[in-house]
Amino acid sequence: MTFFYQRAVMLALVLVQATVLAADIQPVSLDAEVQDLKSSVLDLNRELFMLEEELLYPANTQVAVFVSMDVGEFFTLDSVQLELDGKSVTNYLYTEREVAALHRGGVQQVFLGNLKTGEHELIAIFTGIGPHGRDYRRGATLTFDKQIGAKYVELQISDKVSKRQPEFFVREWE
Repeated sequence: MTFFYQRAVMLALVLVQATVLAADIQPVSLDAEVQDLKSSVLDLNRELFMLEEELLYPANTQVAVFVSMDVGEFFTLDSVQLELDGKSVTNYLYTEREVAALHRGGVQQVFLGNLKTGEHELIAIFTGIGPHGRDYRRGATLTFDKQIGAKYVELQISDKVSKRQPEFFVREWE
């Protein structure tokens, strides 16, 4: 799809050059036309991005995985590794700002891909600092049946206060 972006930028440059070459245009109107062209290029870029998303990840085969955190008193997230049907699909390393956003209730999309219909297994491996400042690595698994239509999965990290340990859940969104 970068070809489309290149073509859009080239078209905008040609239009700007044609406008500059026109002899009877005042500099003030040239500024306004350049701003209009810039706005048009940005709109076109947005539309091309949405088209690219639809073409690469059609709703019938789409699967998206999100990460969320609840409190995070007993676990500081460092990274999440995802395996889908035995193949590693993503390995995401978090910054302090991203972890802080998750603590404030944010939800992050960590994976977007395509799956055929049928049964699949998702394994999420969480790495970070656990209770008492020690390295902590835990996994969670979800076996799900992918039907026609988009599938959304949430990896949720929460605190189990009674055990003073973090808990990791993988659940499907309805």
